[in-house]
Amino acid sequence: MTNLDQLALLDPVFAQMVGATARNLRAIPELTDREKTFLCVTGDLCLASTGLAFTAHVRTGLKAGVSTSDIRALLRFVACAFGYPLATAGFERLAEREAELGIERPEAEPLADDLLEPGESPLPEQVAEQVAALDPQFKEYFDLQSRMRSGHEPGTLSERERGLVSMSVDVHYRTLGDTFRAHVGRAMRGGATPEDVRAALRFLAQFGITRAWHGWQALNPILAAA
Repeated sequence: MTNLDQLALLDPVFAQMVGATARNLRAIPELTDREKTFLCVTGDLCLASTGLAFTAHVRTGLKAGVSTSDIRALLRFVACAFGYPLATAGFERLAEREAELGIERPEAEPLADDLLEPGESPLPEQVAEQVAALDPQFKEYFDLQSRMRSGHEPGTLSERERGLVSMSVDVHYRTLGDTFRAHVGRAMRGGATPEDVRAALRFLAQFGITRAWHGWQALNPILAAA
């Protein structure tokens, strides 16, 4: 059964709506299939949706050549953004899908010991100063999370992907101030054009049209200033 066949068992009209929405958004040319998969899985976890939608997005990603190793790298990256409990649920569901589809669980290179302790911050100077001004101990925690996510070995996300994914978390949680501006900047430093960033926000409308509405209100001034 296809993803839409399964939805049709719940409600056939709703399945039509989902199919039309998916066709519209999957046609967005500025985003890669890998980026679309990452944005979908991130949206699922931000909304604590680890059921049929999560499974459908993983399956669609696999068909497009996105491996479960790629998705695991994504979950590790966004864990501190939407919280470790939700990331744990994501890993649980992903492991179930791997078992269901007969996919061998991929091995991962352990993090170096020095990345698991407080140390030099990989944050941009301006961001580091802002976080330190909030609370020094929070800055230490922030540095640790950033250090653990700082690797760029094969299988991790590109700078553009990290920016788009982080930007999407802001849209889901409506944190559209300093963090959103920083994440849009990160995506653009990674090679995303203003139209690429706009395309990501268009794609995110499927997770809540009012979230996207507020996202546009924040994004347009940022891009105009850039």
